[in-house]
Amino acid sequence: MDKLTAIEAFAALAQPTRLDVFRLLVKAGHEGLSAGEIAKTLTIRQNTMSTNLAILARTGLVTNQREGRSIRYFADYQGISALISFLMEDCCGGNLEICQPIIDEIACGR
Repeated sequence: MDKLTAIEAFAALAQPTRLDVFRLLVKAGHEGLSAGEIAKTLTIRQNTMSTNLAILARTGLVTNQREGRSIRYFADYQGISALISFLMEDCCGGNLEICQPIIDEIACGR
């Protein structure tokens, strides 16, 4: 991931609704959620939801899959991994053992 792409991802997550949507999709895991389910859970208007989902998708943090007449949204784990890798690229001056507790914490979901 390059710097500009990372900045766009952080900008997308800097808005409260999009951060809530992103976190909800991460929590939903591989089952994902429809835009209607997300809007209902977060009590957000559906047209607002569509705009926010499109912004998150453009940054590579969210992906979608058509299922008949509806679209299901998922956290894009490759995009998330790329963003985390960008952040951790030069972690601790190349001394990975210093960063390992942080990586372990992320991996264990603490």
